[in-house]
Amino acid sequence: MTANDYYQTNTQGHLIIGGVDALELAKKFGTPLVVYDVQKIKRQFQAFQNAFEKEQVDYAISYASKAFATMAIYQVINKLGGHIDVVSGGELFTALKAGFPAAKISFHGNNKTPDELLMAVQNHVGVIILDNFTEIKLLKRILKQTNTRVQVMLRVTPGVSAHTHEYDQTGQEDSKFGFDIRSGQAEQAFLQVKANPQMELIGLHAHIGSQILAAEGFKLEVEKLLKLVNDWKQKYDYQPRVLNLGGGFGIRYTAQDDTLTAQTFISQIVQKVKKCAQASHLKMPAIWIEPGRSIVGEAGYNLYTIGARKEVPGLLPYVAVDGGMGDNIRPALYQAEYEAVLAEKPHAEPVETVRLAGRYCESGDIIINKLALPKSKPGDVIAVLATGAYGYSMAANYNRVPRPAVVFAENGQAQVVVTRETYADIVSHDRFYQMEG
Repeated sequence: MTANDYYQTNTQGHLIIGGVDALELAKKFGTPLVVYDVQKIKRQFQAFQNAFEKEQVDYAISYASKAFATMAIYQVINKLGGHIDVVSGGELFTALKAGFPAAKISFHGNNKTPDELLMAVQNHVGVIILDNFTEIKLLKRILKQTNTRVQVMLRVTPGVSAHTHEYDQTGQEDSKFGFDIRSGQAEQAFLQVKANPQMELIGLHAHIGSQILAAEGFKLEVEKLLKLVNDWKQKYDYQPRVLNLGGGFGIRYTAQDDTLTAQTFISQIVQKVKKCAQASHLKMPAIWIEPGRSIVGEAGYNLYTIGARKEVPGLLPYVAVDGGMGDNIRPALYQAEYEAVLAEKPHAEPVETVRLAGRYCESGDIIINKLALPKSKPGDVIAVLATGAYGYSMAANYNRVPRPAVVFAENGQAQVVVTRETYADIVSHDRFYQMEG
C-alpha cells in the first residue's frame, strides 16, 4: 500500500486532516504544527472495543497516555468509555485536571516517587501497578499513614522479547521493568503483597515491547503468564481477576510495515487466553490491554514549512524545514522512518529524492533520509504522516526553540488544544544570578 491510502484530499487536491485543508491549518495556526484527526482516534479505539465485544469477554482498553498526554486526548478517551494508564505525577495531574475518572486510571512507572504514590492514593486511582520491591515498601508505608486500601497489580517480566528496536523491548528478563518470573522475584513480590491487607492484588501485568507487527509474542506472553497463574493457584489458591497484557500494537509508518488489524490482534490473543485457561482449569480473567501508539499514531500529522535547500554534488539534496528533532525525536533516537507529502499536491508524481532535514543544530536531525518529492520550494507546506505517537509527548526546547501548537480537527472544524509556546514561555522559569561583590 502507498501513502495515498492513508490520507484524503479535497476538490483542490490539497491534503485534508479531519476535513480541514492542511494549507489552511498551516496558514491559520502557523508551523511547525501538530494536527490530529479526531475521527481516526475514535475509529481505532472503537475497533478495539468491537473486537472485544465480538469475543464476548470482560475487558478494558486502557489508553497508554505516554504516547500523547494532554487534557484534550483524555477527554476524548473518557467519552469513548476507555481507561487510561499514566506513568508520572504530571500525567496523573493532567488526567485529573481533564476530569478523567480516577477509578479508570492505572498508575505505572519503574521509579514512582513517594509524592507521586501519595498523589495516586489520595486521589483514589483505580489501580497501582507495582514494579519493584522498593515500591512495595513505599506504598506499604503510605497506605499505613493514610489508612487507605488500594487495588494493585504486579508487573512481571515474562522473558518474552518482541521483535522491535532494542529500546522498545520491555518483556525480556534483562529489563528495568517489573518482577522477573524465572528468578522467583515475581513470587516473592506476590507473597509480600498478599500479606498486606491494605493491598488488593487484582491481577498481573506484562508488556513485551512496542511497534509489534505480529501476534506471536502476545501468545507466548499469555502462555508464560497463565503458567505462572496456574502455579500460584496450586500453591496459594490464587487466581487473578485481571490479566493485563500491555500494548505495543504496531502501526503503519511506511509501506514496509505489514500491520495487523485490531480485530486480528484481539481475536488471536483472546483465543489463546481461553485455550490456556481451559487447559489449566483456570477462571477466565478479564483481559486488559494498553494501546497508545495504535490509538493516536496514524491520526497525527506534523506540518512544516520548507526553508533552506542545500545542494551537494553527487549526493542527495538537503531540504530543511522549521521543525525537527525538537518536536519529533524518534528519527534521531530510534532511526524511525516516516513518509511525507507536500500538503498542496500530495498526489503529484515525485521528481527527486531528498533528505528532509530539521532545523536543529545536530547532524542527526534528519526527519526522513530518503524522501521522494515533487518539485518543492521555500514556503511550501510539507506533512509528515503518522506522527501522533511519541512526537509531541517527547518534544523539547533544544536550541531554545518553542514547542509547536497542537490542533484537533474533526468534521471540518479545527481547535487549538495546546497553545504554541512563545519565547517568553522559554525564559519564564529562568532567574537572574545575583552575584555578590
